[in-house]
Amino acid sequence: MQVFDKGKIYDFMKFRYFTFALSAVLIIGSIALFFIKGINYGIDFSGGTLIQVKYDAKAPLDEIRKRFEAANLGNINVTEFGSDQEVTIRYSGAASELGDNPALAAQKILQGSGNFDIRKVDIVGPKVGEELRTNGILAVCVSFALILVYITLRFEWRFAVAAVLSDLHDVVVAVGAMILAGVDFNLEILAALLTIMGYSLNDTIVVFDRIREGVKDSKSIKLDEVINESISHTLSRTLLTSLTTLIVIVILFVWGGEMIHGFSFVMLIGVIAGTFSSVFVAAPMLILFKFNVEKYRAFLAEKQRRIKEKEKNRAMYEKGTV
Repeated sequence: MQVFDKGKIYDFMKFRYFTFALSAVLIIGSIALFFIKGINYGIDFSGGTLIQVKYDAKAPLDEIRKRFEAANLGNINVTEFGSDQEVTIRYSGAASELGDNPALAAQKILQGSGNFDIRKVDIVGPKVGEELRTNGILAVCVSFALILVYITLRFEWRFAVAAVLSDLHDVVVAVGAMILAGVDFNLEILAALLTIMGYSLNDTIVVFDRIREGVKDSKSIKLDEVINESISHTLSRTLLTSLTTLIVIVILFVWGGEMIHGFSFVMLIGVIAGTFSSVFVAAPMLILFKFNVEKYRAFLAEKQRRIKEKEKNRAMYEKGTV
């Protein structure tokens, strides 16, 4: 499906200073939120206790919240789980604060709030939470390092640095939105951030691959013109992919329930940021890094000459003429 006129070339690069400024504002704002407001770590990373309760009728969320807050168990989070009859109660305190039998203690706190059943009690110790947080940060750092190596080998170092910075841009913006919305940072959010990195990288590689083809095939030697041609040719694909992905995420956000609300929110921001960055951040960075079309064409021509020479020598060797 072709949404835009394939023969028309849109001048995206004339907006690069504005888009760089917009990205800078978003990144600075996200970093400021990190230092001012800070990340609200969920139980997975800070440690704490999760209790899952199922009621025969609609669960009285406000009453449950008030009862647990009165017990002074730390930060309390009460949300529906799957239906309005089932709830999860998360608090930052340790299970020991409810005694040797947390399920029994929770049952006493909730007594009189309706007919219910304690489904499960999950406990994450502070040390385990800290290890999960460290491993999560390590996973993101390793991902960035592997992306840098892969794109350097497949394209060129300027492409690699631009892709990593673009990916970092998307993650920082998504984290800033998460902090602003007050979403808890847990394993689901970490999974969302890693998914955003993969999605954004895929978009960026498609654009970069088309730019590389454009460098070889375009009549122009001006990088901004080559980039405009390349992005214009992939614009329909980029927008349609993003649109179909966003439709699914919006459905999850609206009707997916409270348990995946944070995940879908971060994914929503990340996909929008990723689509924006692949066109208006990653590609213009090649201009910023002074990528030279003529030099790259000469490099590709030399590379092709060496390949042909190797094939010729191999053919001569197989015929016994060498």
